[in-house]
Amino acid sequence: MALPLDVLPFVDSIGAGANQSLPKGRQPDMTKHVAVLMGGWSAERDVSLRSGAACAAALTRLGYRVTGIDVTREIAAALADAKPDVALNMLHGRPGEDGTLQGLLEVLGIAYSHSGVMASALAMRKDFTKTLFRAAGVPVAESRIASRLEAARRHLMTPPYVVKPIAEGSSVGVTIVMPEHSHPPQELYRDDWPFGDTVMVERYVPGKELTCAVMGDRALDVIEIVPATRFYDYEAKYATGGSKHLLPAPLLPNVYQEVRRLTLAAHNALGCRGVSRADFRYDDRGTGELVCLEVNTQPGMTETSLVPELAAYAGITFDELVRWMVEDASTDR
Repeated sequence: MALPLDVLPFVDSIGAGANQSLPKGRQPDMTKHVAVLMGGWSAERDVSLRSGAACAAALTRLGYRVTGIDVTREIAAALADAKPDVALNMLHGRPGEDGTLQGLLEVLGIAYSHSGVMASALAMRKDFTKTLFRAAGVPVAESRIASRLEAARRHLMTPPYVVKPIAEGSSVGVTIVMPEHSHPPQELYRDDWPFGDTVMVERYVPGKELTCAVMGDRALDVIEIVPATRFYDYEAKYATGGSKHLLPAPLLPNVYQEVRRLTLAAHNALGCRGVSRADFRYDDRGTGELVCLEVNTQPGMTETSLVPELAAYAGITFDELVRWMVEDASTDR
């Protein structure tokens, strides 16, 4: 019996998503005009352009009518000109990931991919995210919010700890302060510091870097990320050879399934829709602590990105993944 497109073959055992395929029952509407929104003006602009170009190429191969739009502050006029049926949102960071663009698309009545206004805004703010995670039983590391100047003057937490902008993605502006550091990161004093005046100081959790994605209402598998350097920073995320991905992650079965369970719980706690990705730290050699760092509502879709890799492991090609996101698009998300 043919299954509808939105019924995906996810199962609950480690690695069992491998060698599966996306059901072909319901045919997509290939007459749709899709605007692929990319670029923008955040610190993640270059990655967004790569994600958008890859998705636009996939949709063209599939036979959709595609218009690529490099988002500027004139985006409302560009969308009015293009008159798309669907907006595939490939922006990373502001304004595409914080609810701003989602609100505009709601006003214009254009169906769009990924999460809606409220979920996007909440996920972008790390302090609000943690409040909701705690309420949902998703473990997080202790942290405090401070001005960047306060965080630069003295240690606000016993090292090791992490200083991160309160509303940026892709690890931009993130610094790990180790016990041997006599003072906090002094770049926080810079007059040209581009990441806002408020930061989060968060307890550093040693061990493994893990990630898992949600597609629809089910969690995919789990990847362990092994960066070429100590820290999974922007370069490690997007440069070829910047990190090694172990899929499935070499974890005990109960830990593996707990990551998947918490990924879905975090996605739901924020009210996310479509595709999202959650990042974790797991202290495998010490306390066994597992904490969720954040949920990314607009995951990358480049050649080194994690969500396409997780989908491929589940037997879902890049083109099928992009098609699914387009067919899943709606307003009132």
